[in-house]
Amino acid sequence: MELPIEDQAPQVVPLNAVFADDFVQILVPVTTADTVREVAAAVAYHVEGKRVRALPYEKVVFHNGRRLPPEMTVAEAGIAPLDHVRVEYDIPKGKS
Repeated sequence: MELPIEDQAPQVVPLNAVFADDFVQILVPVTTADTVREVAAAVAYHVEGKRVRALPYEKVVFHNGRRLPPEMTVAEAGIAPLDHVRVEYDIPKGKS
């Protein structure tokens, strides 16, 4: 019998990721216990302020066309190894 997701030990999940309007896809290791907010930060760490200008807005993660809630974990979101995620700035309408 398999344990529920919340009772399993965290496992490494390598993700293919793109940040904002960056032109490079990167491989970012996260864990099944990381939140979507932590995934966004991990992806941004490699790009923000380097190839993409840092902006003062929250970051959001998209997986399979859906925007993921920031407190959801990688396991709860059903993100599997080598899945693709996109991280964007949550820019309010009228700002840019």
